[in-house]
Amino acid sequence: MRKKIKAIVRFFVLAGICLGIVLYIGIGFCYRGRFAPGTFINGIYCTGKTTEEVNEELKSIYPHNSIWVQDGEEVQFEISYADLAVNIDYTGQLRKLKGGQNPFLWITALFGSGQTSLAPQVSFEEELLKNALADKLAPAKEPAGEIVEIRKTAGYVLFNGREHVLNFDLVYDTVAAALLEGKTFADISGCYEDLPYTEEMYKTLSLWEQVEAFQSCRIQYDMGDATISLTPEIVSEFIALDEAGGFLLDETGRLVIDEEAVASFIDSLCQEYDTLGSARSFQSTRGDIITVEGGTYGNKIDRDAEIAYLTQALMEHADEVHIPAYEEEARIRGRDDIGDTYVEVDMTEQKLYYYEEGELLLETDVVTGNVRGGHKTPSGVNYVYAMQRDRILRGPDYESFVKYWAPVNRGIGIHDASWRGSFGGEIYKTNGSHGCINVPPSVMATLFDMLEIGVPVVMFY
Repeated sequence: MRKKIKAIVRFFVLAGICLGIVLYIGIGFCYRGRFAPGTFINGIYCTGKTTEEVNEELKSIYPHNSIWVQDGEEVQFEISYADLAVNIDYTGQLRKLKGGQNPFLWITALFGSGQTSLAPQVSFEEELLKNALADKLAPAKEPAGEIVEIRKTAGYVLFNGREHVLNFDLVYDTVAAALLEGKTFADISGCYEDLPYTEEMYKTLSLWEQVEAFQSCRIQYDMGDATISLTPEIVSEFIALDEAGGFLLDETGRLVIDEEAVASFIDSLCQEYDTLGSARSFQSTRGDIITVEGGTYGNKIDRDAEIAYLTQALMEHADEVHIPAYEEEARIRGRDDIGDTYVEVDMTEQKLYYYEEGELLLETDVVTGNVRGGHKTPSGVNYVYAMQRDRILRGPDYESFVKYWAPVNRGIGIHDASWRGSFGGEIYKTNGSHGCINVPPSVMATLFDMLEIGVPVVMFY
């Protein structure tokens, strides 16, 4: 009986072993065209899946759908994969991986990590990429590498198309390589090159050195209340041009200065900053803003001297601050040459005021030129050009002794008038002076001590 039981057990054990072997081999046959258990590719569970199935899944999760072209740190543009007919395919890599798996050793795969990273094979249409790059790079306004010329903008500038020229073939190779490697960005900063010059281009570069040196002078005009810098925009106008618009050169090959342009610039300075005899707006003590024209006070630039100076300074590429030469120079240079220390003579009110640094220090009644007698005191901005004590004033029909005399415009001056008993009001209309400003003697003594030669005297009605 025992023998019979042992035989039955042996039979079932042997049958189980055979069945296990058959099942194991059968499972192996199932994995012959599929990935082994525990296989993960790029994070996807691939056990039991065919290479075609895995390929489609991997393509669906491919992270890129375009490539960005950048120049160093600066992004230039984006090109869509769809525009390049880009194809992503993992088939070759998957087959290689699958070929390395023995389907009949499937049980060993259960004890491995099974994690694998694969890169796809990327393909694209070359002509589409070339066209896309040409379209994106086309906005460059100049034919690359063909131009070296001097142009006029704010001054002259050199456009050099031979330096740092983008090599299209290198750009294509760089972007294509980035696509094939599955990169998101392609950096084209290394795709630039310098091209050789032609003989004509060398001549232009040599001329540019002259132009650049000429317009890079650093002359500054100190106009008193303003500084005018001779920028390249201004200086470039001083270069003479020939009839064709090219640079005019002398017999030694040097640039020629446009003398008319230099004179025109100096004339513009004179027009803006010459104040002698010009109309000035003046805030009167009585409250209104009046316009005063004429007189002996003001600045007048020496035009001829300045034209000569600027012509020479330009030739020498001067770098300096220059104060203009003046035929007449006021106490203060600039457009506001009266300043805050001056004498004000209001001939309508018959008042004289003396301001020092903006503070009213003296106010007095005066008598000005006799209107009825034809000696009306003229308006104008004048100045004290002399100061004398104990002077005899003489005219065709008078001779008067004064203790204090401050002439301001030819024979017209400010002085004491001891022969008058009253001042101000309307005396000037019928019993005025011969044109001078008569001041009470006691006041004139004080005023005389305050005055200095050069002080402006603003006279108006």
